[in-house]
Amino acid sequence: MFFGSILPLVDVVHISSDSVRFTIMKTTQNISDPAAWHRHLCHINDWLAVCGDLDTTRPEIGKAQLQAWIDEGITDIIDLRGEWSDENFVARYAPEINYHYLGTHDDGGSQEDEWFEAGLNVIRTVQDLGGKAVVHCHMGVNRAPSMAYRMLLDAGHDHIEALELIRDARPIAGIIYAPAAISHHLRSNDVDGLTATERKVQVRNWLNNNPVDLYWVISRIRQSEG
Repeated sequence: MFFGSILPLVDVVHISSDSVRFTIMKTTQNISDPAAWHRHLCHINDWLAVCGDLDTTRPEIGKAQLQAWIDEGITDIIDLRGEWSDENFVARYAPEINYHYLGTHDDGGSQEDEWFEAGLNVIRTVQDLGGKAVVHCHMGVNRAPSMAYRMLLDAGHDHIEALELIRDARPIAGIIYAPAAISHHLRSNDVDGLTATERKVQVRNWLNNNPVDLYWVISRIRQSEG
């Protein structure tokens, strides 16, 4: 299942203001090596983890990653990349893992409600069966953390607490589709207009006050990929 058009091959964000860029750079000094986080499995809770993709261009490394995911309790993979699929790779080397393809774009705008709904349908089944899913895109910067955010909201987490859980577990997470996620959550639960507006503003304020230098993070990951 694919949602949207095939666009960039990496997680991106469109911010052009030099002043915004300067503000962002000041807040990410504690991330010394973004590339080290790229394919690091980040556990959010006992049923959810976030990561970048498997390195299937180097099969032996990809297989080792896959085995490490299994060893760390992963039963399901939720792949969000519109530009690629590891379905055949996973079926060949780890047939015991359930692979779910929910590919989407990463154009820095918004995401469709249907994409979030598909993710929720998968994670609810994972939870019901006592499994654990890794949600991943290419770099694990925007699409995967944003879907994880929507899943945490569905599980009853506070809208700010959920952002903090993701950022604490994965410091390079930009979560730029969080506004779309919170909007979908609020509409799905028929939250009244005033409360919905307040929460959406709070989410945007949190993102503005806790930014990640996505330009720098993405460039460092690109460099590491050669």
